[in-house]
Formats: sequence, C-alpha cells, structure tokens
Amino acid sequence: MDTSPADFRRKVGLAPVKPAANLDGPTLQALKVKVVPDITEILRRKAAAELGEQPKSDSAFRVRLWGTRGSIPVAGKEFRRFGGNTACVEMRCGDHTMIFDAGSGIRPAGLSVVQSGATDVHLFFTHFHYDHVLGLPFFSPLWVPSINVQVWSGHLNGIMSTHEMLHELMRAPWFPVSIGICQATLETRDFKSGDVLKPWPDVTVRTGSLNHPGGCIGYRVEYGGRVVALISDTEHVEGELDQNILALIDKADLVIYDATYTDQEMVKKRGFGHSTWQEGIKLCKAAGAKKLALFHHDPFRTDAALEKIEAEAKAVFPGTFAARDGQQISFKVKQKVAKRA
Repeated sequence: MDTSPADFRRKVGLAPVKPAANLDGPTLQALKVKVVPDITEILRRKAAAELGEQPKSDSAFRVRLWGTRGSIPVAGKEFRRFGGNTACVEMRCGDHTMIFDAGSGIRPAGLSVVQSGATDVHLFFTHFHYDHVLGLPFFSPLWVPSINVQVWSGHLNGIMSTHEMLHELMRAPWFPVSIGICQATLETRDFKSGDVLKPWPDVTVRTGSLNHPGGCIGYRVEYGGRVVALISDTEHVEGELDQNILALIDKADLVIYDATYTDQEMVKKRGFGHSTWQEGIKLCKAAGAKKLALFHHDPFRTDAALEKIEAEAKAVFPGTFAARDGQQISFKVKQKVAKRA
C-alpha cells in the first residue's frame, strides 16, 4: 500500500514540512541567513596541510574511497590500515565531481573538493541511515558561496523528498543549526529507482533498487567508456543472483560491493540488510566485472581480519581487494570525451 508523505510523517511523529520552504534557486539566496563568513581560503589551506597535493584535473575516471566502514565509525590501532570512516565515495569524471553518501568520510572528501576548485558538485545518497549521513554538516563545500551542490536521492520516492530528509537531518534537537545556514547554492533532486540520470551530458548514472530495510539505491556511473558501480547496503537471497545488481554491474571496470559479513556469519545475520564477499565474487563473475572492492566493513572487523579476507577473496577472484579509507583507483578513458567550454 502506498503511503503519502503526510501519512508517513504522522506515523513517525514528524512535524509537517511546508512546501514553500524550498532549497532551490533564488528564493534560497534571498532568504539565507549568512552568519558564517566565507572560509574558502581557510578550507583550502587546511586541505593542503591535511591531504597534500591532489591529482590535477584530466579526462580520467578517478575513484577515491574516503570512507569504507559500515554502521559506525571506529578508531584504534587495530583499524589504522583500512580506516574507520563510514561510507563516502568520490568519483571524478574528468573535471566533474560526484560524491556518494555522506558518512564520516565526507569530511576529508569535502576538503579535497574545495582544494580542487570545483564549483559544481553532485551528492548522491544510497539511503539516509545514520552511517551514510552523519558527516553531511561537515562537508566543506556547503560553506563555500561559489559552489553549487546538487543533492540526489530516490530510495523514498513518493514517501519523503530529498528536501524533507535534509531538513530533518539538520534541525533541533539533533543539530544546533538548520541546513539553511549553508552558504553554497543548494539544490535538491528526486528520482525513482530505475531512472537514468544525466548530471552532465557526458556522464550517465543508472539506478536500481537494493534489498535493504527502508530501501536503498545502487548506482552505475558511465563515463568515457568506463563503468564504476556502487552497491552498498544490500542483502542477497541464498542461491539467487540479484538481477538488479547484475544489470548495474554488467562488465563494470570496478564494483564497490557491500561485504559486511562472510557466508559463515550470514547464518546469524539474516535480515540485517547486508551481504558477503563471497556473494560479491559470484555476482562479479556472472556479470563479467573486472575489479571488486569489498566495502562497508563490519565495525568489529580488524585490519588483520580484513587482510585475511582479502587474501582468501583474491585466491578466488584476483581482481578483489578490501577497500581502504583514502584509497584511489584511476581509469584512463577508452572513448574520447568532449572538453567543457
């Protein structure tokens, strides 16, 4: 049965959101309360000090894994090599910048975006569970007036809009200020699962539903003859290959896949909404994908345990690796990409 946005809000005890309070365009600029100074140069200096020299813009398809942990950030000596930040993936298609999810990894990702001088950033959400949104208020581009941030979501299509979710995320009593305080130009975009998105003419983003409580979106990004797929937060059905996932990862150069658990652990983890590295390999083999990044690591999984899983996975599918915070993967384009004017 379909649930209207108003009914959904009543069920979960949320106050109505007035449709007139739209985040888009000139209205926001006219109403925005600018109590935060322009800190662009401060952020750029901080990025240079913290991140060092970043790759120069070219036509390559670059992926950077800023946060690879699932459920909750972790810290400590046993997590140093793979990192403890929650989900955030950056994809740069030439000089186009896309960020997927806003876990705690979005803090360094934002510094990198500011340092690059990007003025047009697209932020895509797989879903709005805590570990995928908790870093959003600390995404540096939100505080830079010269940057346009477009935010996309589709997992609650017809129930709750991207605009509503952003406003609920940043408001009292859970956060001291509202998202309206941000200095960037902020636009929201809603889509439904299965839509084909064109953030820029030379970049295609295909979408599909994943099996996760509350809904989740998988993404397939196509640019210059290269394909990278993000399949985060999905639970497989034993003995069945998910057809939505197979379509999203078909012949992909890189698949970033939810490998929170192992097949042995799934006996006790059914219904949690996550998958295994073994299932990721089955899917990649069936789809003819080339590389597999094991992603969304269990927060209890230590470096030693992840290295053991990585070795076992490589023995079965040599293109497999366990994703690390800050890791970069780059692909030269196979098709000529028109330069922006």
